Amino acid sequence: MTIGQAAQAAGVTRKAVRIYEAKGLLPAAERSQAGYRLYTPDDVELLAFIRRARALGLRLEDVGEVLRIRRGGIPPCDAVRNLLDARIAEIDATITDLLALRQTLTETRRAADDRTCGEPAAVCSIIEDV
Repeated sequence: MTIGQAAQAAGVTRKAVRIYEAKGLLPAAERSQAGYRLYTPDDVELLAFIRRARALGLRLEDVGEVLRIRRGGIPPCDAVRNLLDARIAEIDATITDLLALRQTLTETRRAADDRTCGEPAAVCSIIEDV
């Protein structure tokens, strides 16, 4: 099947297929006599796997690591567990940072109600006093 057909079957874009191939996640496609990339059902299955891994927030490097382990003949379950744990920790840290930012914004907004516009400032005293 062509790149468009493979991409559609796997639920990814043609650009994604090219990127995955360029990064070595997907083997280089055979070419037709006209130079078109040709993909197999196994390629489509691999593309769908990559799409699902990306939907879980795994980076392309992470997906590549999982695929290398699998291609080495070892089930990658331990590596996947570790990658998922690391991703969860990153998300938890991001949530903590966002909650702290929200608290700062809320406090700054409340303090802004007590200010009068035009107080001496280089640009805006609401932001400068944070």
